[in-house]
Amino acid sequence: MGKLTKNQKKAAELVDSEKEYSLEDAAKLVKEITFTKFDASVDLDVRLGVDPKKADQMVRGVVSLPHGIGKDVRVLVLCTPDKEEEAKAAGADYVGLDDLIEKIEGGWTDIDVIVTMPTVMAKVGKLGRVLGPRGLMPNPKSGTVTMEIGQAVKEVKAGKIDFKVDKFGIIHTNIGKASFDADKIRENALEMLQTIAKLKPASAKGAYFRSISMSSTMSKGINIDKSTIAGLAS
Repeated sequence: MGKLTKNQKKAAELVDSEKEYSLEDAAKLVKEITFTKFDASVDLDVRLGVDPKKADQMVRGVVSLPHGIGKDVRVLVLCTPDKEEEAKAAGADYVGLDDLIEKIEGGWTDIDVIVTMPTVMAKVGKLGRVLGPRGLMPNPKSGTVTMEIGQAVKEVKAGKIDFKVDKFGIIHTNIGKASFDADKIRENALEMLQTIAKLKPASAKGAYFRSISMSSTMSKGINIDKSTIAGLAS
């Protein structure tokens, strides 16, 4: 590893890699070790005791963070003309159908979330090649394929995110910005962790939460003591 910058050195002194911190202390500390010139994202890495290769141990879900994630979520709605007004009124950034499908087929994906309705899913399904790898495919489980278009757009705009465990058994998710005050970071993290706790597969053996760490863009991870968090399955 090359020479540490002054800020990296300072951050390294503040965080003890051998220690596990309470969620409250981690939320304060992540702000202290963030030295980026931009407003860095705060992330959680949660290593679970599951085998994602087994279908019955695939952990995925949806959470509405109490304080959002601190960024404007760009929402595209693919719907029939009768739903366009509802989508626009709820704050969708792009609304349409065939014209936008054509645009996506051409490689345009400058959006964060796509909301659509069951009746047009056959058309949207053809975009799998473009949307799949970018994690943009709408899914009934995450509430993005629905007849309640307006409601879905509002929830996504307010900070509803979906997450799933990767092939290594880790859920990596964004829970806010370093500019949030520590209480908001803590409350968002708690909501995320308690949501993951409720999704524990019945077939998972041993400890469910193996490790939890919090970091911000380009900072080192802060290990969290899971025994300090209410409502977590062991």
